[in-house]
Amino acid sequence: MRLEVIVLAAGQGTRMKSRTPKVLHTVGGKPMLTRVLETVNALTPARAHVVVGENGDDFQSVFDEFDVNWVRQSEQLGTGHAVLQALPDLDAEAQALVVYGDCPLVKPSTVKRCVAAGQDGVGLITAVVPDPFGLGRIVRNTAGQVESIVEQADIAPEQCDIDEINSGILSTSVGVLREQLPRLIANNAQGEIYLTDLIAEAVSDGVAINAVKALDYREVLGVNDRVQLAKVERIFQRWQAEDLMKRGVSIADPSRFDCRGTVTTGLDCSMDINVLLEGDVELGDNVQIGSNCILRNVQIASNTIVKENTVIEDATVGRDCSIGPFARIRPGTTLDDNVGIGNFVEIKNSQLASGVKAAHLAYLGDAEIGADTNIGAGAITCNYDGRNKHRTIIGDNVFIGSNSSLIAPLTIEAGAAVAAGSSISRNVSTDELVIERADQRTVKGGGTRFRRR
Repeated sequence: MRLEVIVLAAGQGTRMKSRTPKVLHTVGGKPMLTRVLETVNALTPARAHVVVGENGDDFQSVFDEFDVNWVRQSEQLGTGHAVLQALPDLDAEAQALVVYGDCPLVKPSTVKRCVAAGQDGVGLITAVVPDPFGLGRIVRNTAGQVESIVEQADIAPEQCDIDEINSGILSTSVGVLREQLPRLIANNAQGEIYLTDLIAEAVSDGVAINAVKALDYREVLGVNDRVQLAKVERIFQRWQAEDLMKRGVSIADPSRFDCRGTVTTGLDCSMDINVLLEGDVELGDNVQIGSNCILRNVQIASNTIVKENTVIEDATVGRDCSIGPFARIRPGTTLDDNVGIGNFVEIKNSQLASGVKAAHLAYLGDAEIGADTNIGAGAITCNYDGRNKHRTIIGDNVFIGSNSSLIAPLTIEAGAAVAAGSSISRNVSTDELVIERADQRTVKGGGTRFRRR
């Protein structure tokens, strides 16, 4: 049967205290609405209809990757009213799935069970929670069948102990929605048309209510304020960490780990505390990531060690490398095998061949550096002339002395050496030693006069 999805995303999220619409706040580096759309797309629906409020224009440019029909709910009159706005766009013969844009943790497998349950009546996702306060309760009859849903504002004293709650996610035929929704009235403390009231209407018409309990109640947690957003973020990150650990990654403290992208790993990788992974990250076997490191869109081959407080972004790193601590590898950089990058070294848009060593305090920008070259402390490539960037080409087995300035465009051929403290602006040929520094002068007694002055 054709499946059409309705995503309710019209809430203003005033408790977020933000100019950003609630469902555009992120979990795991993506807007909550993106995560919901990714979840429902796993079911290959015919189309998704996203119901937005007056701020709907803020949404469309963010979600170009999805086939979305944007539906405007001009007045915020409740969830039932929101679904009514989408009904005219639905195929009358289709099955509908209603989900929420601020419920980003629900899993495709749970939603799939809900759709299956909705093929014969109404499929409804519920959950048993430790603290149901503030949530709609599932009211069952003596036979255990769902009778209705009661919201917190309308709950009776004898219903306060109910710990099975309504997630709001349901699936049924478009025909049932078209028959039941127009009957709903705003007969509640909020003066809104609740989608949850559809359950009682369906029961009265003899429509089966098939409750599907989420295996983990945390899947159905919604977000209304920044406190809840942070709680959902930590749950998401814990799940990410546990998934990596099941794949053979050692994580020192899963509560201090963040992944905001996609990670593939080899065997026996390890991550210390406060590691942040963003974008697409690929790790080979036995890669070790130290504490407080950030990896963003990187590929790191086997047996490489990334020491603490290192940032690597849009770069490729070979096997058996050592990077950091306190190193920064910027976009466009490729490090071949056996490269050693030490503390306070910054590399940008450069290619370093096998065996290159830059142990400390260097800047290498727009450079090509040959195999087994040594870069001394304080050495820099002067790649920017105030208008344009220029490249520095360094051959194999070159020695760059400490505190040298290499003024690009510049080529230093294989086997050459640059003496410490030199400022080089002309090309250096193979096997040459170049020394460019001011003559040292000695003034007898000058130290005493200097101190007196």
